[in-house]
This record gives sequence, structure tokens and C-alpha cells, in this order.
Amino acid sequence: MHTRFGNDPEHEQVLRTSIDLIANRVLSGAQLCAGVALVDIGTGDGQIAFRAIDAIGPSLRVILTDILAPLLRHAETLAIQRNVQDQCRFIECSADALRDIDDTSIDVVTTSAVLAYVTNSEEAFLEIRRVLRPGGRFSIGEPILRGDAFEAASLKQLVDSQPPGSDDRFFPLLSRWKGAQFPYTEEKIASSLITNFNERDLVRLALNAGFVDIHMEFHVDIYPSAVHSWEVFLDSSPHPWAPPLRSILEERFSVEERALFETIFRPRVEAQQFVTADRVAYLTARKPPA
Repeated sequence: MHTRFGNDPEHEQVLRTSIDLIANRVLSGAQLCAGVALVDIGTGDGQIAFRAIDAIGPSLRVILTDILAPLLRHAETLAIQRNVQDQCRFIECSADALRDIDDTSIDVVTTSAVLAYVTNSEEAFLEIRRVLRPGGRFSIGEPILRGDAFEAASLKQLVDSQPPGSDDRFFPLLSRWKGAQFPYTEEKIASSLITNFNERDLVRLALNAGFVDIHMEFHVDIYPSAVHSWEVFLDSSPHPWAPPLRSILEERFSVEERALFETIFRPRVEAQQFVTADRVAYLTARKPPA
């Protein structure tokens, strides 16, 4: 709730634009209509669930799930503020064990940026199939972080190949920063939940779980970084398991290295010379009719 936006309300409003884009694409794939039952897995602050209610109205029934009780309580508070609490049910559970949701009781399942943090993705797809009614539909938007990991690995190889005594200061610092937030060897990339799959693997998982009418779109959106404040930059994190840069500098850099890092990177941040790349796989499918 905080590191996602660098603890900065203004930056949060800027990033909401890209987050809203993902939510809108997931909902477009969901093809909701009046009177259906929706499960939003890993709901977080309920952005997809509440958008669905806004779009469909009071006939929509929504189950919001998350593994974190504090996030569910936050979403419940938002539901009360929106006066839609009677349409909502909140369940603390993981995506691969959808507790207290009956078999074939749901019309549509949505999820966004969740499967990368699930230990058993195969079981998550089977759970989605279990709760869906025959002919039911699911729509997911899943960030693909393998590219970021490959970039971190390439940086590490570049730095390691430099001759002894090289006076290059930029790439070693960049590599240490990125290597603290993403796996940077083939072994680590293959073993990490967030990087050991790509968009094709999502299609395979859906096929293996018995879904039909599978459609996958892989979207890459590249744009100038929205961060122009050094303090926000220090407190931002690219994914929930990545430490923010401030922690990396404090724990892994010496005082002299921190000063050098700021000298090199702060002007680039404040001039918005960095770019952001969002790589998201959008997958929709149906459970076979009875």
C-alpha cells in the first residue's frame, strides 16, 4: 500500500493511470453482464472488483479474495465507503486454495498480478476451473518479469567481463541495484516464482487445466518514467518482493558508494531520463460447457 507508490500520494495518482489500464483490459476480457457472480482473486485494494460493480450495478455479486487480512479489511472499508458492501463477500485465501467457494458456483473469475506470487500455479488454474460453472469465463492480467531478470543478468555479465582496473562507474552500480531486485543468474531466474514463466507458459497452464477458447495477448508498453523526485525514486519498488532502492543503498552500499550512486543517478531521475517498460500477458478462457 505504500512502497508501491514510493509513499507519495501525487506519484500514486500518476501510477494509477497504468494500473487502471491493466484493470480495464482484464475487465474487458471478463465480458461481465448483469446478474453474474464474480470472484476477484488477489483483490488487493479491490480495484477490479469495484470497477466491475461500477460497470454492472447492484445485480453483480462479488467475492474478493486475498492472502493478506489487512488488505481485505482495507478493501472492505472501501466497499462500505462506496455503499456496495452488501454485494461483496471477503475471503482470506490463496489463489491455489480458494477456500469456502463452492464448486461450479461462479460465472467469472478475474485476477491481476497474482499468479507470479503463487507457489503452485497449476493448482491455481485447477481451482479457477473448479469454482467456475460450465461455460464460465476467466480473465487475467499477469506482468511478465522475466525480461527484467534477463536485463539484470546481462548487466552482471557486462560488469564481470570488464577488465581489472576499469574506471567505469555507471554499470557496476546499476548492476548491483538491479541484482538486488531481480534474480540475475540462469539458475535464480529458473527457480524464482516471479521469473520462471512467460506468456506461453500461461497458455500451457490453461490448456493443461482443461480450458477452451483460450486467447492470449502480450502487451508491451514503454514510456518515460513517471518518477522525477529523488525521494520517491528511493522509496519505489518494481514488485512486492523487491526491496526499495533506499534499503538497498543502506544495506549493500558503503557511504562512499551511496554518495557516488546519488551523484550519477539523481540528475538522471530528476531529468526523467529513465523509461518504464510494462510487459503484461492478458489471458482469457472458458470452462467447457456441460
